Amino acid sequence: MAKDRIRVLVAKPGLDGHDRGAKVVARALRDAGMEVIYTGIRQTPEMIVQSAVQEDVDVVGLSVLSGAHMELFPLIIEGLKQKGKGDALVVAGGIIPDDDIPTLKQMGVKAAFGPGTPTSDIVAFIKKELGAG
Repeated sequence: MAKDRIRVLVAKPGLDGHDRGAKVVARALRDAGMEVIYTGIRQTPEMIVQSAVQEDVDVVGLSVLSGAHMELFPLIIEGLKQKGKGDALVVAGGIIPDDDIPTLKQMGVKAAFGPGTPTSDIVAFIKKELGAG
């Protein structure tokens, strides 16, 4: 039986306290008919993994502006795998240098969306990847 709605966890790992972009994306996803769970700022990788498992999400969106993505994202991706949630679509947003994107993709991040990306592009990407539109 297919799920009625795509469930997305939007998370802010690390010490980054700026969440305006994450909130804009969360609202756009919600407005597109997705169910969005926003964890708030300053989440540990373990907290994000626990939330993703508890909420049984289809997508984990990680927003980072602090530059700690290369340290935090692998911990989250590995934690998702260890907890049986390795099938979740992992996407990233924020300030991520272009040079880091290939490495992140090798780790399991399906896409990275930088500042100025139209929210409609993010919605379309998630729907396409999950076969929902």
